Amino acid sequence: MNDLSTAPKPEGDRPARQRKPDWIRVKAPTGKGYHETRQLMRGLDLTTVCEEAACPNIGECWEKKHATMMILGDVCTRACAFCNVKTGMPRIVDPLEPENVATAAATMGLEHIVITSVDRDDLPDGGAGHFVKVIQAIRRATPNTTIEILTPDFRGKMRAAVEAICEAGPDVYNHNLETVPRLYPTIRPGARYYASLRLLEEVKSHDPLIFTKSGIMLGLGEQRLEVHQVMDDMRSADVDFMTMGQYLQPTPKHANVEEFVTPKAFTAFGSIARAKGFLQVASSPLTRSSYHAGDDFAEMKASREAKLAKGRARTGG
Repeated sequence: MNDLSTAPKPEGDRPARQRKPDWIRVKAPTGKGYHETRQLMRGLDLTTVCEEAACPNIGECWEKKHATMMILGDVCTRACAFCNVKTGMPRIVDPLEPENVATAAATMGLEHIVITSVDRDDLPDGGAGHFVKVIQAIRRATPNTTIEILTPDFRGKMRAAVEAICEAGPDVYNHNLETVPRLYPTIRPGARYYASLRLLEEVKSHDPLIFTKSGIMLGLGEQRLEVHQVMDDMRSADVDFMTMGQYLQPTPKHANVEEFVTPKAFTAFGSIARAKGFLQVASSPLTRSSYHAGDDFAEMKASREAKLAKGRARTGG
């Protein structure tokens, strides 16, 4: 990663958009599985982060009948500079959504499901109670499905929200730091870096057996040493799994891409993260929070079991 921006100079008040390098170009989705997944989402009136966040992996994932559900509507009360989700006043919460998500999980035969949401600062609990209902509905419908959640920061109500969700028993609790602390005022102005770290610490404090996960985007102007510091901060919060992926500008109104980080650089960052002690690391230009989440969960679980077995062997337990 370069210390100096490799982005083109702005033209007028609007920054020029960069041509994507070959390593992050993907084919447009066209397969039968993709269209079947799309039809299922529409039939159950469900929103997916795959669509709302314009994920580049949607074709691959939907073809395999994998989709990341975005609950609590499709309108966010925040306005982060990197995110493509609509901002405004959300609609009332759909009481049928938990059962519809569970139906989708059962219909697709999901062994592992990822549930995320918009920020709902308008709700007294930030939407935590709805996460609980979704987890419970999935447990009833498909008890063998492992559940990964990706929550907002529940600003001002974090501790009660985390406690309620942890009691519902997700297998993985993800909350993304998104970027380095220095860039928060411009990239994630509605959030606070250390508040997000405290949320991840709170999960482990409440239930040490829940796997925790967090990720950042690269290419927003961060420095190498800042990324290393984020790794250290995550490990201090006992985060198990770190993801790193390339930031892609959704529209010209969003934050500009300062650099397209090379696959080689992502591999180097991944090696450093593994050396720092994460159970699992995903680091590539196309890495996203829920990309290959099921396979990654299996590997992370195996890593923890191997680590525990090694510890028992060392102590003779």
